[in-house]
Amino acid sequence: MSFLALLNHLLNFAAPALAVAALLVLMSHVFLRKAASAGGWLAPLAINFVVGCAVLLAGLALTRHDGRMLTYAALGVACATSQWLWLRAWRG
Repeated sequence: MSFLALLNHLLNFAAPALAVAALLVLMSHVFLRKAASAGGWLAPLAINFVVGCAVLLAGLALTRHDGRMLTYAALGVACATSQWLWLRAWRG
């Protein structure tokens, strides 16, 4: 496998994590303006992306296949939880 092919595979592997992270941060700024504006957008984007990549890697290790629906469900739950923790939403 060439370097460009490997890079293409890695970028396509991480793309769902980036998309979910970006949508979570964007939607939190739309719907939770007070809480989200204090935290900025770059830090939660990076945190959600790292959490998402970790979940995708764990799903790949556990199921031995990329793109399983269980992995994508876990991606959504894990990123939503990290965004909830970042915004300190439990305080109401």
